[in-house]
This record gives sequence, C-alpha cells and structure tokens, in this order.
Amino acid sequence: MKIRYLTGPMALLASVTAHAAVAQDALTVAYFQEWPMPFQYGKVNGVYDEKLGVTVNWVAFDSGTAMSAAMAAGDVQIAVSQGVPPFVVATSAGQDLRVVDIAASYSDNDNCVVASRLEIDKDSASELANARVAVPVGTIAHYGFLQQMAHFGIDPAGMTIVDMAPAEAAAAFEQGSIDMACGWGGALNRMKESGNVLLSGAEKEEIGILTFDLTTTTGDFAAEQPQLLADFVATTAEMNAMWTAGDRRDEMLPVIAQDAGMDPEAAAAVIDGFEFPDTEAQLSQKWLGGGLASYVEGVATMFYDLGNIPSVQDSYAEFVDLAPL
Repeated sequence: MKIRYLTGPMALLASVTAHAAVAQDALTVAYFQEWPMPFQYGKVNGVYDEKLGVTVNWVAFDSGTAMSAAMAAGDVQIAVSQGVPPFVVATSAGQDLRVVDIAASYSDNDNCVVASRLEIDKDSASELANARVAVPVGTIAHYGFLQQMAHFGIDPAGMTIVDMAPAEAAAAFEQGSIDMACGWGGALNRMKESGNVLLSGAEKEEIGILTFDLTTTTGDFAAEQPQLLADFVATTAEMNAMWTAGDRRDEMLPVIAQDAGMDPEAAAAVIDGFEFPDTEAQLSQKWLGGGLASYVEGVATMFYDLGNIPSVQDSYAEFVDLAPL
C-alpha cells in the first residue's frame, strides 16, 4: 500500500478539519490500491491539480472504515470508491458524510451461483427453498442474496445459511458441500466454473439490485467548498468518459495499472468488470435521484437486524448531495 506522508506545513494543513483555508491550498483524497479506476490516469498526470487549481494529495487506504475515520479527523476531504457498508456504519452512527458520486458499479462482480448439478435457473429458482447456501454474512453480497431471494419469493429462513468468506465458499462449492454460494472477484469466477448465476448483473439492476462504490465527502466540506467539490466530480467524470470511450485504452491502462500497483493484465481483469455511470445516469432515479437512499436504508436495516449497528437513521436521503453533479 502506497501512502504519501505529508511533512512540514502540509502535515499541518492535512490535520485540520476541512475548513476553507485547507481546500484553497490543498486537497487530500483517499483511494484504494489494487482497485484500478480511470481517475488514476488524471492523478498521475496532474490533471486534478490543473483543473482544481490546488495541490491534490492522494493517500491510499486499505478499508472504507479507515476512510471514514480519516474524514472524521479532518485528515481527508474526499474518499473515492468507498464501499456502501462503511458508509452505512458511519452515517448510522451520526457521522456527517455525503455521497456526491457513484465511483463505480460492478453488478457482475458480486453475485450468487447455483451448483450446476441442481440444474436450477431463474425460471426454477423456487427449488432453492431448502438449499444450503454459503454467504459472507454482513456484507453487500449478503444483502444482494437477500434481495434476490425476495425477488424470487424464497424465504431465507427455510435455507441453511453458512457464514463463509468468498474464497472458502468457492472451495466448498467446488467440493459439492454447498448448493449455492455468494461472493465477488476471483472467488466468484471460481464459483462460476461449477455453477451458474440466477440473474446477470444487468438483470439485477433492472429490478433494483445494485452493487457499487461511492465517492464521499464530509458535510462541512460540501458546504464550505462546493465549487472545488464540483470541479473534482467533473474531472472524475471526464476521466471516466475518456476510459469508457475506449479509443485511449492502450494509453490509459498501463498508467492506471502502475498507479494501482498491478500489472496491466491483472488491472484489466478488474477494471473491465466496472461500469462508470455518466452524470445523467447518476442523477436519475436509479442512483442519486432516489434509488441510492432507498438502497442504503435497506443495507442499514439488515445491519441493524444482524446487530452490527445500534440504530438506523429515519432517512438516508439527507446524506446524498446532488449539487456537485
């Protein structure tokens, strides 16, 4: 994990809560290593510094929870590709965070797979009523599983739910001790070698089952530096559009991969599973126009039922800020 340590005056700036004085001189942005995204092309080439008119300091984190803590401390003003669970935990606890952008959507990279031996597909999903299912409990994969079962009218109470990390679930699934397994990334790809998904990513999105990461900031920063925040979101949208167009892929991919700490082939395998909704799509009902708040509320309710958080906010709509887009 690469972390740029700040020294001298910059360290002082980064330690102060996001007041206007901080944003005028510098901006500190959190991101993940080994999570390749188009913004990294602009990061490496100084595009953000040029477009925003300030020095942008990029700091790598290894968890979304750590991103929330850094924003609470004032060390970070913006977090790129923060997961929904840490955002839910933070806002449910009263932290004033704001979603300003959908960083990436990857519905095909998080799913549930049914063993081929059962010969069950979406038209016969009801036959899973008594299945033995491996699910990483308390994750977005778990929430997606519950949503899919609700869609098919299956009561999870009748299933045997085994709490397993995706890698462990993939091994058990291959051995035949599990009827259905849920997960993401490489583990999901291994599951697919022994089974089939009930719904594709596109089919899940059609019925409101989403898998995505967020770009978040603090309520204070959004209020005090709206133009700087809007410029950041606009620059990110520009990088996403450049990547999505495809004609500069050969130029962008090596830069993105190197910044992510990956070889180009590995980076391509990850980023090709992402979609980057444009501004119009993000402002629609599906995303920031209403669907996001409803989705976050559903995740929060699941976490509350599991005992992972002590309370749920009356509404999560107040944590969505459309102004930057």
